[in-house]
Amino acid sequence: MTRIAIITGAGSGIGYATSVKLASKGYTVIMGDIRDNIQEKAKEVEAKTKGKAIGLRVNVADWNSCREFYESALKILGVDHVDILVNNAGIIRDALFVKMTPEQWDEVIKVHLYGTFNMTKQVVEGMIKYNWGRIINMSSASWQGNIGQANYAAAKAGIIGFTKTLARELGKYNITVNAIVPGFIDTPMTASVPEKVRNMIIDRIPMKRMGTPEEVANIIAFLSSEEASYINGAVIEVTGGLVL
Repeated sequence: MTRIAIITGAGSGIGYATSVKLASKGYTVIMGDIRDNIQEKAKEVEAKTKGKAIGLRVNVADWNSCREFYESALKILGVDHVDILVNNAGIIRDALFVKMTPEQWDEVIKVHLYGTFNMTKQVVEGMIKYNWGRIINMSSASWQGNIGQANYAAAKAGIIGFTKTLARELGKYNITVNAIVPGFIDTPMTASVPEKVRNMIIDRIPMKRMGTPEEVANIIAFLSSEEASYINGAVIEVTGGLVL
């Protein structure tokens, strides 16, 4: 049986690396991203892996967009459910709280928290029907608090609470729900960090380097597999020791 996986935020960084990893392992990959070039990214994944990938545009912050994305993916593949969901889409709108606008707060909360809710609602009934599923939510080391990231930290902390609640609710259906806490990973999102700040963060990491998207994708691939069948409600750090 070929498992089918949805990855959001799949056009770059951790999402793209995860798409490559899962496709190379024989999964059929549905790549979702808000950017228009996601179909081309899916073709890249297929060329790299000789696997099956489709790319569809989605705005995870919008319920109707998520519904249309999911229904389109099922129709294209000729299936009635998916087996794996990786809630990876994310943005940052950093500002000190005294300067943070309601728009900056709302945008981050909607992409991360509403997005995780919106996509999970699409897939969960099918997983229950087939008594199997893997839901992997992307949190962040910033969930513990980070200057200038009240919106992002609140969203990522909320994702951990969401993960643990669903793990309790869905475990009886053979559905595992876990969260990953990446640290300072070399992605387009972290590329805008000033060099001085970047060096300060790296100095705090015991391994003295940034992580790679592929190192996070390796954990996602494991949690997606049969081998991870008794890991449920876990919060797994991939930080190089940053939060020790």
